[in-house]
Amino acid sequence: MERLWAPWRMAYIDGSDAAAGAPSAPPGCIFCVMPGEARDAENLILHRGPTCFVILNAYPYNNGHLMVVPYRHLSRLWELTAEENAEMLGLAALMTAVLGDVSGPDGYNVGMNLGRVAGAGIADHLHLHVVPRWNGDTNFMPVLGDVKVMPESLDQVYRKLAEALARRVED
Repeated sequence: MERLWAPWRMAYIDGSDAAAGAPSAPPGCIFCVMPGEARDAENLILHRGPTCFVILNAYPYNNGHLMVVPYRHLSRLWELTAEENAEMLGLAALMTAVLGDVSGPDGYNVGMNLGRVAGAGIADHLHLHVVPRWNGDTNFMPVLGDVKVMPESLDQVYRKLAEALARRVED
């Protein structure tokens, strides 16, 4: 098996990206604070369900990288209620369909990093990642240039996904 090393991710994992000019997290848990604010577009919240919400990742691996997050502050998978568990997976399924409508990825990574040692950037609040993938979506730029090329801004991606989601929810 070949290994693909991604050393630029370590700054995100260990928090040293804050020194490099990345925005610092507000006091408290952002997954608890943001849903309480009436600024969904600014906070990149795409959808609110009864127990979970969908938010774009501010540090995306690819365009359209989003997360499904329970409102309750919990860090262990087994702490989810049956309703939260079902909604989380249902929203992940819905969002793969929406991403398909918008950008036609060739596949998806769907999963969780449980705990800091597993790569969770926000380890104290459980969340499910949905990452659209395309054939050939990895290249040399992150390794050689310490840069991830993103072809669209978060605002553009948010607008496209919000419109496609609204169409799917109306149907």
